[in-house]
Amino acid sequence: MAQFIRHYLLSLQFFTRLPVTGRLAEWVGYSPQMLRASAAHFPGVGALVGALVAGLSALLLAALPPGGFTPLVVAAVGTAFGILLTGAFHEDGLADVADGLGGSYQRERSLDIMKDSRVGAFGAIAIVMALLCKLALLAALGSLGAAVLLPVLWLGHVVSRTWPLLLIRLLPHVGDTAASKSKPLADQISLEALAVAMLWCLAAWLLVQRYAALPGAALLAALAASGLGFAWMGRLFARRLQGFTGDCLGATQQVCELVFYLGFLLGWGAGA
Repeated sequence: MAQFIRHYLLSLQFFTRLPVTGRLAEWVGYSPQMLRASAAHFPGVGALVGALVAGLSALLLAALPPGGFTPLVVAAVGTAFGILLTGAFHEDGLADVADGLGGSYQRERSLDIMKDSRVGAFGAIAIVMALLCKLALLAALGSLGAAVLLPVLWLGHVVSRTWPLLLIRLLPHVGDTAASKSKPLADQISLEALAVAMLWCLAAWLLVQRYAALPGAALLAALAASGLGFAWMGRLFARRLQGFTGDCLGATQQVCELVFYLGFLLGWGAGA
């Protein structure tokens, strides 16, 4: 159990801005092997980040006047809070991937562009469109009520952080591994770690099914859409890069989260 907690806290330390410092950080410790093992808790990080964003969203829905632009305000503030919690870690990956793949069709040139810290036109457009889509989708969910928005928002954070782990399992790490921020993740994720991640995701799914009065068909549509998003991203990386980088993991999380919300809304509309 102590090892489980250490790995989880290390995952929080690396993938969020939540404070794991001082004596707590000393107790957690660090090694590349530990960081690699902490990948199993990516969905658990999503559970905490999603819970904090959903909590703030619930407070805003209760405090603001109902109707009108309230769902959009809640979506905007919640999204900004989520970015603050993660330090735009995943959005940065999306921008780099968009710049790399949009800037060149040559594999090596694309990888070089992705290493550049500057944001180009493709990256800027990708970030703007992703944020616009997220605001619109969350506002649409909010218009259906807090009982819909909050569990779907929370589950989307968990599920979208599960899919990138399959990239680590299925594709090789490419690029300058020695200098990469994803170097500890470059080795293939173990089946044991992948099983832990799946348990995180399954537990979240069962909690939502048990305690949220949501149509099962809409939830399945969300999961299917998210899976299709992952398949599309994985195929894109395999074809264009012959593998993945750390930026690819962040970009995949962003895409899978967006299409999870879209899939739920489509499923909800089909059942209405």
